[in-house]
Amino acid sequence: MAGDQYLPFLDFLQKELLLFASLSFLIGSVDDLMFDGLWLFHRMKRRLFVYSRYERVTVEKLADPSPGCRMAIFVPAWQEAAVIGAMLRRCLQQWAGNEYRIYVGCYPNDSDTVAAVAAAAAGDSKIRLVMCQHDGPTTKADCLNHLWDALCRDEIEENRNYAAIILHDAEDIVHPEALRLFRHLIGRAALVQLPVIPRRAKGSRWVAGHYGDEFAELHGKQMVLREALGASIPSAGVGCAFARESLQKLAARTRGKPFDARSLTEDYELGLHLTGGESRGIFARLRDRNGQLVATQEFFPDKLEDAIRQKSRWMAGISLSGWDRLGWKNSWRENWMRLRDRKASFAAIIVAIAYVAVILMGILAFADLIGMYRPRPVSGFLEILLILNLGFLLWRLAMKFYFVFSLYGLREAFLSIPRTVVANLINIMAVWRALSQYIGQLTGQPARWEKTSHFYPDAKDVQQLRPQASTGGRG
Repeated sequence: MAGDQYLPFLDFLQKELLLFASLSFLIGSVDDLMFDGLWLFHRMKRRLFVYSRYERVTVEKLADPSPGCRMAIFVPAWQEAAVIGAMLRRCLQQWAGNEYRIYVGCYPNDSDTVAAVAAAAAGDSKIRLVMCQHDGPTTKADCLNHLWDALCRDEIEENRNYAAIILHDAEDIVHPEALRLFRHLIGRAALVQLPVIPRRAKGSRWVAGHYGDEFAELHGKQMVLREALGASIPSAGVGCAFARESLQKLAARTRGKPFDARSLTEDYELGLHLTGGESRGIFARLRDRNGQLVATQEFFPDKLEDAIRQKSRWMAGISLSGWDRLGWKNSWRENWMRLRDRKASFAAIIVAIAYVAVILMGILAFADLIGMYRPRPVSGFLEILLILNLGFLLWRLAMKFYFVFSLYGLREAFLSIPRTVVANLINIMAVWRALSQYIGQLTGQPARWEKTSHFYPDAKDVQQLRPQASTGGRG
């Protein structure tokens, strides 16, 4: 009796959910296919008309227009005692001979991090400890504004300006030639962004591993085409250099605070603000003499809770708050890119609906197996949608496989296929948390720096982190 009452409704619900999800997937897949087609055209054009005519340049061959110009590196730190010391010591080692200063922002109530920074500096003038005025955590943007204030005071006292401000996190593994590349390009753009290469701890094949899958495609295809189309370049928050003059102009319009402390994704928004007008942004994919990308590597969260927390912040800041804070522009290229940025939260909801439909399909199949209920067949229209979406899904997995293989090798490329399910589950859980954060912002709750645990490898293990990659030039 219970089956007679509820199973027909579940059958109807399953078909409706499947139809809605299939139509939504089709729209998103057509968008992705158009983007992929443009990227393939761009790549083919570069191979035919650029790479075939000119020798590919490595970073060591770049002319250094201003070898003596100073770079300021901003590193906001809250409860980073476990990693900040090793990161700073590696920077000093890798960037020996360069003109730079690392500004590390700490909080009065975080004595362990302060002690770790002081120990790593050991009287070295290249590391400057900056104490925030308030106990932490505030927001990363608030910490960055304290570093900006300290830099401006130093410039006045020393009567010498910096050429660029570079953002890094306390767990970043820097490339020895990164500063050379920044010096070469910063005079041509308001923002220079290097690729970010996620690494994973050995015990987190699925949670941490899915970041590598996503960034391989994001920084191997999406950012490349975004620059080629002339759209604004969002900052990844690490491995990015802002022209000093561009930040100064922005600070003049924001009462001396270039980083918006009300934003959960201040780095993303800052990049769009600085490169959305006449100023340009550059996404720099260049290799060194060993064929390795000049990139920023770091270990991303390896625990499920940390991954959900981090991704919910990205979704709340980019997909949800971005609609209110950044709006839209009078450019189809710009609006297309912003729409692609903002559809992540909605895609996660659609995937959740599709998973519910699959679960209901399993229940109905079991009811059919035991003779309790025979589900209605799907309509011809829905069958066509399912076939089309299956083809699009195979294409998406093939693209992911290619980019992961190009960066990490064959084993990780095969793992990226089942990791798609893990990524979907993380995004589904993150979107509900993001909605809660967004509603909290609308009701006036202040933004706060949500801490995720970080890991930094031993010095002897860093060289083993370099990804497999073929030699090649920019793009």
